Amino acid sequence: MKVLGIGDNVVDKYVHLKTMYPGGNALNFSVFAKKLGVEAAFVGVFGDDREARHVENTVHELGIDISRCRHCSGENGCARVTLENGDRVFLGSNEGGVTRLNPLQLDEEDKAYIRSFAVMHTGLYSHTGHLLAELKELGVPISFDFSDDFEDEQVERYIPYADFAFFSCSHMPEERAMEYIRSKWKAGNRLIAATRGSDRSMVYDGDKFHFHTPDIVEAVDTMGAGDSYIAAFLLSYLQDRDIPKAMEEGSRFAAASCLVEGSFGFGVPYE
Repeated sequence: MKVLGIGDNVVDKYVHLKTMYPGGNALNFSVFAKKLGVEAAFVGVFGDDREARHVENTVHELGIDISRCRHCSGENGCARVTLENGDRVFLGSNEGGVTRLNPLQLDEEDKAYIRSFAVMHTGLYSHTGHLLAELKELGVPISFDFSDDFEDEQVERYIPYADFAFFSCSHMPEERAMEYIRSKWKAGNRLIAATRGSDRSMVYDGDKFHFHTPDIVEAVDTMGAGDSYIAAFLLSYLQDRDIPKAMEEGSRFAAASCLVEGSFGFGVPYE
């Protein structure tokens, strides 16, 4: 199996530690998939600053294919964060940096390359909304992460393109989360999932709901937990088509990721 993350890469600058870690929803998916033992690639835009070099060097070290990435002059994506009792708290960002300022455009070689993957993952922060119609035409299943600050207008615009849609709904009571994702179901969707922090997650298959109580750990850092859940869930589901098993795998891997600093480590000091 080969999987692709397409969209955002960032550094997360932990202001209380003066340490920056590589991350970004689309890149995290590729990294976690690689850690789970499959071939993974990432397509996105890198800047030309120290932050970009750190992310790119890390990705090379991990053995992820970035041969179709672009390089532009300017700031790499960057977010400022801190931790409160192990929970990551965002303090601000440059809104994607060069990824936002130089949106990906696909040529025919890109499209041929993408067609070789079993699934591609992108999301609300990936600055790929303009590409979804093109990507859908390639015949590769699309996974889309709406994160936790989604707005109805965005959801309605993007979810028709998503084979697999993921929401973070820890701010919603369970009944409200069920009602919400059921209401967003579109004809092209295969599964819609909602994680809810330490409360049980849910997956809607268009007919019924499936639930799983997450593994509870004393988190070192929750950064990347949702992305790790998505990667493990999708890889398991695509292999076995077993929703309860996929939910269990996602929960287990997300719990493990909460014991790692940053999304997946590789922190370096910054000034």
